Amino acid sequence: MCVALPGRVVEIEGTTAVVDFQGNRVRAEAGLVCVKPGDSVLVHAGCILQVLSEEEGKQLTELFEELEEAAGEGNN
Repeated sequence: MCVALPGRVVEIEGTTAVVDFQGNRVRAEAGLVCVKPGDSVLVHAGCILQVLSEEEGKQLTELFEELEEAAGEGNN
């Protein structure tokens, strides 16, 4: 299964964006959608697929944090 992850655009360099995923910064292709620094986005396979509203970005980030915690509890 493939999952797109929520992140926040930190900067734009041409058609490449630096996206912050809870402290981890990666480069992602930004040529598919119009983005600007500060935007919440969904990234899959190194490409920004969608710009999210502030609320959507917050909700998805919280959901992934909960999933990570639940997965960690299952490994104990």
